[in-house]
Amino acid sequence: MVLIKTHRDTLLAPLQSVSGIVERRHTLPILSNVLLEKKGDRLTLLATDIEIQITTATDGAGGDGDGAVTVGARKLQEILRSLPDTTEITLSLEDKRLQIKGGKSRFNLQTLPADDFPRMTMTEGETKQFSITQKAFRALLGKTQFSMAAQDVRYYLNGLLLLVEGKELRAVATDGHRLAYASVEIEADLPRQEIILPRKTVLELNRLLVDSDEPLNITLASNQVRFAFGSVVLVSKLIDGKFPDYERVVPATLKNHMTVGRQILMQAMNRAAILTNEKFRGVRVVLGDNSLKLIAANAEQEEAQEEIEVQYSGDVIDVGFNVGYLLDVLNNVHTEEIQWSFNDANSSALITVPGNERFKYVVMPMRI
Repeated sequence: MVLIKTHRDTLLAPLQSVSGIVERRHTLPILSNVLLEKKGDRLTLLATDIEIQITTATDGAGGDGDGAVTVGARKLQEILRSLPDTTEITLSLEDKRLQIKGGKSRFNLQTLPADDFPRMTMTEGETKQFSITQKAFRALLGKTQFSMAAQDVRYYLNGLLLLVEGKELRAVATDGHRLAYASVEIEADLPRQEIILPRKTVLELNRLLVDSDEPLNITLASNQVRFAFGSVVLVSKLIDGKFPDYERVVPATLKNHMTVGRQILMQAMNRAAILTNEKFRGVRVVLGDNSLKLIAANAEQEEAQEEIEVQYSGDVIDVGFNVGYLLDVLNNVHTEEIQWSFNDANSSALITVPGNERFKYVVMPMRI
């Protein structure tokens, strides 16, 4: 039976949307597969790793009838990618195998029963819903996600805090050495709720969302969250844990403030970083009257020194930072200027955007 007859791109685009979460090796072989469900000319694709599930649908899938099958997601994607753009393809089910034909190419892939494919359903009970543009939410993630921990034993740091309260949505991420906070206004008016999104969910959303004013509908439940946008629905489990009190981490009073062009500072740091010690990536920041010096050295006794003009008239400060943490924020906050505030060389510093209370980045100093 010819299950699907369509253009290569009609199938490849939705397949790329869902296959990002598919693990190459899994204890359950079926989790390496994608579920293809055809009804009429509508094709639904579903992938899951048990923690996250992504569903998308497309029209224009011809064929002889309805049916459902699961097949290796990566293999199918690589086959479709390798065929020319304009190729007409057919997918046929023959004796528990999926035959893919495109031009003069033929492939036979193993399948597993669609009925065995695990599905996540949104838990019943009280939920909160609101909408935000894809562009605004993607910007919120962009300003914070780089501060998430990667494999910390404090599992709640390997994710991103989303907090909704009243008409505000906040995102916070920290790995214990730095913390990024950003907020945006939403049209809903909701009671306070906090959730922790897993790292993989955050990265997948950042990959799938586009910089458009199209809506992103978010549904919060007690242990799950659903994001619906375009033809994509992503359901994710949440990290169960207590996120650190970020308000205590952000310094309340700072006496020394410096303003500098973001691009100029970023270029100087990139140059200084060339000679940092690869393990520690420490750079000395020396502040004086309208002057900022960056000094980096390594185990080979090599040294880099950069000096740039800044707006500063506070105390003389000589403090060390991980240059990677500083470059992360400069690369992800797209403003002309940044403000960098300090108390002294032993306390955390705060990077903000002049005239904007909706973004804060706290970074701890390091000994050099």
